[in-house]
Amino acid sequence: MYQTKLTIKDTQKAIKIVKDDFENRLAKSLNLDRVSAPILVLKDGVNDDLGIENSALSFYLEALDEHAEIVQSLAKWKRIALKKYGYHLYEGIYTDMNAIRQKETLDQLHSLYVDQWDWELIIDEKDQNEAFLKSIVRKILRVLKETKDKIKTIYPVLTDEINEEIHFITSEELYFLYPNLDSKAREREITRQFKSVFLMKIGVNFAEGLRHDLRAADYDNWNLNGDILIWSETLNDVVEVSSMGIRVNKETLTQQLKDSNQMYKANQTYHQMILNNELPYTIGGGIGQSRICMILLEKYHIAEVQASIWDSNSKKFFKEHKLNIL
Repeated sequence: MYQTKLTIKDTQKAIKIVKDDFENRLAKSLNLDRVSAPILVLKDGVNDDLGIENSALSFYLEALDEHAEIVQSLAKWKRIALKKYGYHLYEGIYTDMNAIRQKETLDQLHSLYVDQWDWELIIDEKDQNEAFLKSIVRKILRVLKETKDKIKTIYPVLTDEINEEIHFITSEELYFLYPNLDSKAREREITRQFKSVFLMKIGVNFAEGLRHDLRAADYDNWNLNGDILIWSETLNDVVEVSSMGIRVNKETLTQQLKDSNQMYKANQTYHQMILNNELPYTIGGGIGQSRICMILLEKYHIAEVQASIWDSNSKKFFKEHKLNIL
């Protein structure tokens, strides 16, 4: 049966160490500045629906006489910010993104509360290719391993390793490797084998219209994106720690809006900026802070590394497994 390796007090200290160290290393590796970001945005298309219509938490603001939404991702906001703030080629930004996912199904990896580092980097037009995407993924994995190595020196009771040699595979290749499994089971099997995996081309249709998972049509280029998957020995399961990709240009935006029957979005401000070549080419993504802490601190449930609210089934799980939740 699972037993935490750290007291709740040491866990709180370790969370601070992990977040500070990872954040600083990531910023240095990718040349990113920290910026402040909104938690509320107007319903003008700058928020992300994560591939699910009307999934953002929306409410009326009496002071503005308008409806606003809790951010779900800052993919669009960051790209606009890079232009607004005057950033140049191979310069970028990152921020702490905090959100509420009102339609989330709660389990060991999923909470109503989301905390992640959202980052975005300006790239050249010629960098819109798979080789460049992979080079950025490798940098992120190196940062993750370095932070794991540091926390292990402070808390030697932590023994798991991060495999820096990441395995790259497309969603279609993975499907044909395990055609009888569903998408999550395929992720589990490939990550069990290689420990660190970058699953590419999320959102692309393959094999008679099948796709691995939903992706919003208006931020990632579906052919140049992916998820970083890490194997957790504690969970005996795969953990997705990051979703990222090279962002759409006017050609890929148009095609993906057509493919998803969302051409009505083309008239929104953000989409018009892309279609008129007013925004820089970028790569970016989100990296789950609590999931990074789960992996590096070898925790069994996300409630051990973040404070949220939980349903009765989750509370029963905490009691059965004697978890020290925050």
